[in-house]
Amino acid sequence: MKGIYCFAGHRVEIDSIFMRVHELCALYRSDGRPEYTVRTTWDDIGYEREKSDTESRIEGREPPRHTDAYLETLAVYRKIAESLIEYDILLFHGSAVAVDGACYLFAAKSGTGKSTHTRLWRELLGERAVMVNDDKPLLEISGTGVAVWGTPWDGKHHLSRNISVPLRAICFLEQGKENRMKAISAKEGWPALWRQSYRPSGPDKLKRTLAMVDSLSTRARLYRLRCAPDIQAARMAYETMSKGGAL
Repeated sequence: MKGIYCFAGHRVEIDSIFMRVHELCALYRSDGRPEYTVRTTWDDIGYEREKSDTESRIEGREPPRHTDAYLETLAVYRKIAESLIEYDILLFHGSAVAVDGACYLFAAKSGTGKSTHTRLWRELLGERAVMVNDDKPLLEISGTGVAVWGTPWDGKHHLSRNISVPLRAICFLEQGKENRMKAISAKEGWPALWRQSYRPSGPDKLKRTLAMVDSLSTRARLYRLRCAPDIQAARMAYETMSKGGAL
């Protein structure tokens, strides 16, 4: 099954076994000539299953019973992410919300509450707050800044838009009983940025990814927020990050 889609400004043809990935990407369908083709095989699906099962066992959980069609969607995005590295576009694990034309990206370990926090932003700011992507946005890194792109790989709540918004700031979330927030340096934030970035296996692409994370650490303001899941934490984060201005 084939279809042409546009992600982060680049057209790709997806040649898949199952229909599910085409349904997932329906809002990103595009015309024109693709720059490259992503093809999946049963080996790709097997790799995703093995990876998912291993991660679950490491975390002490029962391996999930994902369908082959779902695992193929992960395989497709992995191949797209590998290809986009050549264009200085990075797959990042985080929840991205835009307010008044600027994007704020929240990163943390799974289960910390990224989606809860951006939901509180939407409650606080109403229609001014727009979800760009709630799980795996693409970051286009250039000499002039960072653009955050929506993708259909957008978390269990499927919150995303097919848009691009300039990145203003990145915040690393931690759970806490009191709301405390501070700006951090590129050096302090780099390890967390690396953990949340897609890391390819090949040495050349890995080297390029390292360079992208270096650039990302200096092209956005970085913060650390320890907070409870309440509206006051959202208010503190928005007022602090929005007043920081662009670098």
